[in-house]
Amino acid sequence: MTKREPLEKEKKKIAREGTEEKVEESMEKIELEEIKEEKELTEEEKRKKELEEKLASWQPKTELGRLVKEGKIKSIDEILEKNKKIFEPEIVDALLDLKVELIKIGQAKGKFGGGKRRIWRQTQKKSGEGNIPKFSCLAVVGNMDGYLGIGMGKAKETLPAREKAIRKAKLNIFKVIRGCGSFDCICNEEHSIPLAVEGKCSSVRVKLLPAPRGTGLVCDDEIKKVFRLAGIKDIYIKSFGQTRRKYNHVKAVIEALKKIREYVNK
Repeated sequence: MTKREPLEKEKKKIAREGTEEKVEESMEKIELEEIKEEKELTEEEKRKKELEEKLASWQPKTELGRLVKEGKIKSIDEILEKNKKIFEPEIVDALLDLKVELIKIGQAKGKFGGGKRRIWRQTQKKSGEGNIPKFSCLAVVGNMDGYLGIGMGKAKETLPAREKAIRKAKLNIFKVIRGCGSFDCICNEEHSIPLAVEGKCSSVRVKLLPAPRGTGLVCDDEIKKVFRLAGIKDIYIKSFGQTRRKYNHVKAVIEALKKIREYVNK
């Protein structure tokens, strides 16, 4: 027996122990990923259960709400085509599976005006008792398949402002006309917009241009949220004016999307 043989045995043992440790680490990672996936599923299930309970306990106050509750109206298109006014957000919840995004319209306090962007915009009113703060929030809802809504909520606290914004966004739901209007693309699928349109709100003016398949959303990060909820995957956008005012920027994009129907119906 040479001196090298025990050394080689020790090396093999160390290698085995190392592989066992790696296997254990990988197994732990897999277990953690599975737990995360289970949590995500449970959160989605909780949201669906809460929505089902809310709709089950819903007592409609309008004629349109009663028709939806009884099942006589089964599509949101029946309401939008007749230009009926929606007064209850539960009507939209019953007919569409909506997702919510909050736009960063405010800015936290920072040195020299360099604060971080946030979803709440805070304003203050001067009075004899002191400063009275007020919060505003901008919400966008959509089913990622052609339906979109926007709403602004204001309140003395943050959470009521968010709830108001989401409620108003559901009441302002409308249908987005999609298509394939780019001369570089002939797929005839609803991945972009059918034609170029312009929209304006205050000092902000935007121009939306159809893009070929695979281009993506060539725009600001906050505007991407709007297009994703609308189900638009490829688009170009040109913006002019004070685009830091995100409320005006988003509102101009919404106005441009609403104009598409006017041009298509002509």
